[in-house]
Amino acid sequence: MERKQGKVDHLDLERPSPLNDTERVMVQDSWAQVFQNCEDVGVAILIRLFVNFPVSKQYFSQFKHIEDTRELEQSSQLRKHAHRIMNSINSLVENLDSSEKMASVLKLVGKAHALKHNVDPKYFKILSGVILEVLGEEYPEVVTPEVGSAWTKVLANLCYGIKAVYEEVGWTPQSASTG
Repeated sequence: MERKQGKVDHLDLERPSPLNDTERVMVQDSWAQVFQNCEDVGVAILIRLFVNFPVSKQYFSQFKHIEDTRELEQSSQLRKHAHRIMNSINSLVENLDSSEKMASVLKLVGKAHALKHNVDPKYFKILSGVILEVLGEEYPEVVTPEVGSAWTKVLANLCYGIKAVYEEVGWTPQSASTG
C-alpha cells in the first residue's frame, strides 16, 4: 500500500492481538464499575487530556479558550462531550465479542473526527494513554495491572480501528498541525 502523506506514518500500527475471553470479562467487569460514574470519569479524562496535552484543546471551539480547570469542569459543552466519549467506550465494551459492532462504532467515531472535525488521529493514542492513567488512579482496586493490560489491548484495538477508518476516508492533515 502506497502512502500519500508522509505525515501519517505515526498511524503505522501493527494489528493488536484480540482479547481472550478472560480479558474481555475483566474489561467488562471493570467498566461496569467505572460507567456508574460515567460523567465524572469522562470529565476527569478530558481535563487530564487538556492539562497534559493543552494543544488538544484546539479542536474544541466551545471551550478551547477556557484555561481554568474548575471552569472547564463546569462547562456544559465539555460535560456533553465527556458523556459522548464514555457512551462510545461503553458501546465498544458491550460489543467486545462482536468485531462487526465494534467496527461500526469506530467507523462512526472515526469518520466524524476525520471528516467533520479534522482531528489528528494521534490524539486517539494520546487519549488512550490518558484513559488508562485516569482509570488506574480513580479505580486502583478495579483496574489492577492485569486488568490494565486487558484495557491496553482494547485501546490498542480502538486506535488500530480508528486508523483504518482514517485511511479509508483518505484523511490528510490539512490544518491539524495548527494551534
